Amino acid sequence: MKILLIIPSYNEENNILKVYNQIKEYNDDIKNELKIDYIVINDCSNDNTLKVLQDNNMNYIDLVSNLGIGGAVQTGYKYAFINGYDIAIQFDGDGQHDINFIKDIYTPIIEAKTDICVGSRYLNKESSKFRSTFMRRVGKNIISFFIKIFTGKSVTDPTSGFRAVNKNIIKLFAEDYPIDYPEPESIVNIIKEGYEIKEVPVSMNERIGGKSSIDIFKSIHYMVKVNISIIIDGMRFRKKREKVK
Repeated sequence: MKILLIIPSYNEENNILKVYNQIKEYNDDIKNELKIDYIVINDCSNDNTLKVLQDNNMNYIDLVSNLGIGGAVQTGYKYAFINGYDIAIQFDGDGQHDINFIKDIYTPIIEAKTDICVGSRYLNKESSKFRSTFMRRVGKNIISFFIKIFTGKSVTDPTSGFRAVNKNIIKLFAEDYPIDYPEPESIVNIIKEGYEIKEVPVSMNERIGGKSSIDIFKSIHYMVKVNISIIIDGMRFRKKREKVK
């Protein structure tokens, strides 16, 4: 069983080494029978991220131009597909994702209970102390509402980038992946294609350094764009289901 962590990174000079050390510690722990590989996708960072990757002999792909989060993640999925990985796990390079929940994320995939498993901060109150800002939680609830309306599926954390997928989804994402703000859009696309989705509770952390690239104006743009996409894809999904019936 080959498992790959896909780690998109943009200007993470203060974070990426700590994330790398967490992966090493995870693999060194004898309790973790399944070891994990990783690939850092350096999305044309303009700080010292590349130097940190090189100085510490990390496994990375250095993009020659900035592709954004969607393009960086899809690069990771292409790498996973070409190299025959069974499971790919998205894992942020800013330290927000807790590597101790890796097994919880990939176990439903190994047990063939789902095609994609999303780590959620909101399945229960105890799962994660950090749940993002109030405004982002409001936005999350609106996105979840539209996903429910147009697909019939409840997703409590549609913007979570902490998720594992099987070989079918690796192939799908390697071929086609939303570019700008991909997590909610790709969830709708997966449901539309008839794949199964599951959530498990996880803990997430605040960024361990640096600054998020999403400000209030980008957040508003994000919500508008994603919800329009959900409506369009959801209507297509409904038409497709009606036609099958």
